[in-house]
Parts: sequence; structure tokens; C-alpha cells
Amino acid sequence: MSLELTHGHTIYSSRLIVNCAPAIRTRSSPASSGRFPFGYMSKSSADVNSTGPDTPLVVATALDLTGCIKYLLKAGGDPNIPTDSDLLPIQIAACHGNRKVVEILFPFTAPIPIVSNWSVEGILVHVKAIHSKGKGKGKGVQRGKHTKAELNNCTKAELKLDGDKAVGRKDYLAASKLYTEAIGLDPNDATLYSNRSLCHVKMGEATKALFDANTCIMMQPEWLKGYYRKGAALMSLKEYKGACDAFLAGMKLDPNNADMETMFR
Repeated sequence: MSLELTHGHTIYSSRLIVNCAPAIRTRSSPASSGRFPFGYMSKSSADVNSTGPDTPLVVATALDLTGCIKYLLKAGGDPNIPTDSDLLPIQIAACHGNRKVVEILFPFTAPIPIVSNWSVEGILVHVKAIHSKGKGKGKGVQRGKHTKAELNNCTKAELKLDGDKAVGRKDYLAASKLYTEAIGLDPNDATLYSNRSLCHVKMGEATKALFDANTCIMMQPEWLKGYYRKGAALMSLKEYKGACDAFLAGMKLDPNNADMETMFR
């Protein structure tokens, strides 16, 4: 069984999906419509630290799924595996201002060298100072301690999350603009091109969608999502042979992926 994660629109194959649907059912989330950020699967066969490109714990943190975060930690999820932008889940939670999630992740997270006061409050203060610098505010903040990379990573994470939320509302124009802003901060993040490709397809801009899909494949040739996006774009362009080739290329990377198989039915 394979379901699609809402964050970053990442397809996880059956061996990568984590069974934390019970935790999600308690929230007003995509579960109400039958789409869970994580599907059903036994703990023994799930890899809770798989990257596609983000770990399930990163995804759950980005979506503020507190119950799912707790479940993943109990199942062995590692909060010390960063995103492609080198942000740990605890930093993402701090970027969102979610103190509760920071408190949950803190006991499991190794100290981050750039955070001088390693405590829940210290992490939140550190990220707030970065935001203040980015906005040209924050009197009394020691600005020299924060690098441009820190500012970009935190801002990119927020733009990416806002883009995902816009997709959830089916506001694809707004989402594409947010992903474009995020790409401006990090032009080497394949996930952002994949997400924007989806938006272009939904808006009927298949040529742009194909460009983003090809960029995604170029950056991460071993990630099947790029081929999925390329196939979808080519289907919109009525280039069915090319679409079939793209889906087949993706299936070679993950022969059991249900989403790819569906495209051949």
C-alpha cells in the first residue's frame, strides 16, 4: 500500500510509510478525507528514518502533527537527521514558533553548536533572533552570530510550508509563487521544483511543469518523484509515449510503488 504525503508532495513506497494514522485521526487533518500523511503499516517493516528526500519525522514536524511526532520518536525516528537544507526537526519547529514540539524533540536532539544556550528557550530565542535580523529588526540582537545560510534556511522552510498549505487549499497560483521564492533562496532543492511542477500542471502550464520536472531529475536522478512529475507533465502535453517512458523510469527505481503503477491502468 502506498499513500502520498501532504508535505512536499513526496511519494513514499510501502516500505517507507509509517503507521501513525491513529495519532493523526485525532486532529482536523487530511485524515478526514481519507488521505493520511502516513499510511498503515507494521512497525517491523517500516523504515522510520527513510529519506524521500525528507524523513517522516521532518514531514510530521513541518505539518505540526504532534501525535505523529511522538509516535515516530517511540518507533525510533531520529531527530538528528536534517533536511536537504541542513535544518533539524527541532529547528523547523522553532521556525514555526511551536514551543510544544520543540519541547517534545529536545530530549532526543543532540546539541547544535551554533545554539550557544542549549535549552528549549535558547533554541527559540536563537531562531527568533535570526528572524529579527532577516526583517531588519531585533534591537539588541548580536547579529554577527547568524549567517546568511541560517537566515535562508529558516525562511525557506516557512515558504515551503506555506506553499504546501496553499496546495492543500488548491490555491496553486499562490503555492507556485511561494515555491519560487523558496527556490530563490535555495536553487538546489529538488523538492521545490517538484512541488512547483505539480502547481504548473494543476494550472494548465504543462510546459513549465515539464521544465521543473526535468530540473528535479537532473538534481536528484535517483528520486522517483521527478519522473512522476515528468510523466504527469507529458500526459498534459498529450505526449503519451514520453509520459510512459518517464513512469517506467520511475518504476525502475521503485518497482512496487503503487502511485506509479496506477498511471499504467
